[in-house]
Amino acid sequence: MSPRTRKAPRRTLGFTLPPALKKALLPSCLAALGLAAWSDVPIPAALRPWLALAEQHARTTPKPAPESDSSPGFTTAPLPLPAHTPEAARENVEPAPHPTLEDALALSHEHARRVDHLSRARSLKDLGDVSGALTEVRRALHDDPADTDALAMAARLARLHGQPEVALLAYARLGSLVPEDAGALIQQARLLVSQGRHAEAVRVGEEAVLRAPEDAEVYQVLGRAHLGSGELSAAILRFQQAVHLDPEHGYALNNLGFAYLRAGEDSKAAEVLAQAAQQLPHVAYVHNNLGVAWERLGKKEEARAAYATATRLSPRYVQARVNSDRMNRIAQADLGSPGLGAREVPAISAP
Repeated sequence: MSPRTRKAPRRTLGFTLPPALKKALLPSCLAALGLAAWSDVPIPAALRPWLALAEQHARTTPKPAPESDSSPGFTTAPLPLPAHTPEAARENVEPAPHPTLEDALALSHEHARRVDHLSRARSLKDLGDVSGALTEVRRALHDDPADTDALAMAARLARLHGQPEVALLAYARLGSLVPEDAGALIQQARLLVSQGRHAEAVRVGEEAVLRAPEDAEVYQVLGRAHLGSGELSAAILRFQQAVHLDPEHGYALNNLGFAYLRAGEDSKAAEVLAQAAQQLPHVAYVHNNLGVAWERLGKKEEARAAYATATRLSPRYVQARVNSDRMNRIAQADLGSPGLGAREVPAISAP
């Protein structure tokens, strides 16, 4: 073969890429050059296998989240919204719940170590610091909302400190924690009556009756609730039940007599009020009510004696003084009428 016809040896680079490195670098280079997007451009046959490998690599490799770009013409696909809002996002969107009434019963606090707030409350109460004791016992309820001792103490201290709403909450929770006991409900009903919330007191009293049907005090407080609502028949029935269970219950006797006076049953009123005066000889308003019953029945001397006793027991008792002064004027005028004066009526004392 002549030298002119001999083929020159093919020049090669000084190194050869390993096959694994080719598979890793070439698809990336092709993707960087944008060849994957040139579907409408003729591709040399030698590059088509590499292009197919690059497309397969792009499909199987997870893509990072696209970042926003401010360059013109660049848009990013919106991320799909989750089917359910995550809990953390909900907390940021939903408004905070309104505090319930029971939240007013406890005082939140933080300590590096546990503190016996109930013992502190007892110590402060013994020292006469009602406000401080109430604060400590409410902190104790923050640590243990079901502490019945703390609830009972909170109710008592709140009443002493002039916070009836806190006391009502404590009694209500105590009643729910001790369903077999009617004591907390009785106290709750009493406090409701003192606030003039008679309909609520009736509801609480009825629940107390279901718990303790043999307790005279339950019927006593329920009778007061009916009396405050102007329900004389229901009040008389409840007071009668209380007296039946406890014939020596002086306050139930007085309240029954008062209800009889309101109903115009003066003879029955005088009978039970005389018994109440025997059970409560040092209670001024019982004697005043008995004086009213005697006066309505025309027994002026008995009425004057009852009014005088009420005035002596309580010199500042206005109703008793008014009734006593009227009877003295009647005695001085010596009217001799068995009834009352036309313009003056005796003032009875509410329970």
